[in-house]
Amino acid sequence: MIELRLQLNGRDERVAIEPAETLLDVLRGRLRLTGTKESCREGECGACTVLIDGQPVASCLYAAQAAAGRRVETVEGLAAGGELAPLQRRLIEAAAVQCGYCTPGMLMTLTALLREQPEPTAAQVREALAGNVCRCTGYAQIVEAVAGSVLPAGPCGRAAP
Repeated sequence: MIELRLQLNGRDERVAIEPAETLLDVLRGRLRLTGTKESCREGECGACTVLIDGQPVASCLYAAQAAAGRRVETVEGLAAGGELAPLQRRLIEAAAVQCGYCTPGMLMTLTALLREQPEPTAAQVREALAGNVCRCTGYAQIVEAVAGSVLPAGPCGRAAP
């Protein structure tokens, strides 16, 4: 076992880890932060996305040791004082959340986008989400909630993807 020191959701953390552990395993298993989801374990789906120094990474592929001394943000760090972050509220209000499994990874990816581009276009949102797979929503409500634009209506009055 080795000691990992990092800044996690704004707090300094120390945790004993095995040298070969992924950041996903440390977050979920050792630190009990289960908002970061395990899915493909191949870096393809985006469910495990966290921010490292503000940039989205697939925590299932990221060596936990590589997070030493870095700033790590998980979905648990978005809400403050018991209040949802504005992005979380926007997704709920736009009915952009269905089963919710992909939502934490999408929230982290979109948080990084909004920090760089506070008023992204629909195309920028889609491009940012290219690494996040959702099997439920069709993405239209997510894009609309984040881009803040009204997309052309599709069948049933919903925004077209």
